[in-house]
Amino acid sequence: MSMMCFGDKSLDLSLPHIMGILNVTPDSFSDGGMFVNFDRALAHVELMINDGATMIDVGGESTRPGADFVSLSEELDRVVPVVEAIKARFDVVVSVDTSQAEVMIESALVGAGLINDVRALSKDGALAAAVKTQLPVCLMHMQGAPNTMQKNPRYESVVEEVFGYLNDRAYECISSGVLPNNIILDPGIGFGKTKDHNLILLNQLDKLVNLKWPVLVGASRKTLIGDVLNRPVEDRLFGSLGIHASSFERGASIFRVHDVRSHADLLTMMSRIKQEF
Repeated sequence: MSMMCFGDKSLDLSLPHIMGILNVTPDSFSDGGMFVNFDRALAHVELMINDGATMIDVGGESTRPGADFVSLSEELDRVVPVVEAIKARFDVVVSVDTSQAEVMIESALVGAGLINDVRALSKDGALAAAVKTQLPVCLMHMQGAPNTMQKNPRYESVVEEVFGYLNDRAYECISSGVLPNNIILDPGIGFGKTKDHNLILLNQLDKLVNLKWPVLVGASRKTLIGDVLNRPVEDRLFGSLGIHASSFERGASIFRVHDVRSHADLLTMMSRIKQEF
């Protein structure tokens, strides 16, 4: 089955889809503070949709390395009104980037179509909340916590450990009531991984795709690109495109990005060429 239902909207995941990033936080690593203003956030959503995004990922907690703690009430206040406003104005899948059960529930009530959790529904109540919403979930791998995850991450075998964790977590979620066709997997590029760990995971991404769940990759502007190319955050577009092109070739279907138009052009061309075979 290539079609996945995200609440009131279905997408064909045999084609690549762009998930545009909307951080409604003051301290995200790349666009921190730009979209805290409500009207500016909605204007940016409209731009991303016009540029080719079929999904918008709304996040109220920065999970960059060293990020500060955000209270539940603050995250609810940041995220839920924005989700509701996007759904009132635009025909797009809204993903909510959260680990908090209450944010999942409240966002689903106002139209969110996907729960995107960097902690793979491991926080108290999160899995039960996700089951209650009946929405698709994206499970991501992270070693450690955001404020410590980049302090000397270690693996015996990064591919076996990361992909094995995601496979096991998917089955744990299914056993708790998540529908098998409502699962997406994300290797968590930059979340508790060194440069070499990230490169190995991207090189062998087809092994994650072979687990038969859709795969999301989000490497947009990340430190890995700076490490390899020696580029600052604002100059990592081509590095981002390179990673996501490689990931598409290996079978990934959802790409979480800041620069929507360039990624949409890239992936549309790659997909169109692929269809000729």
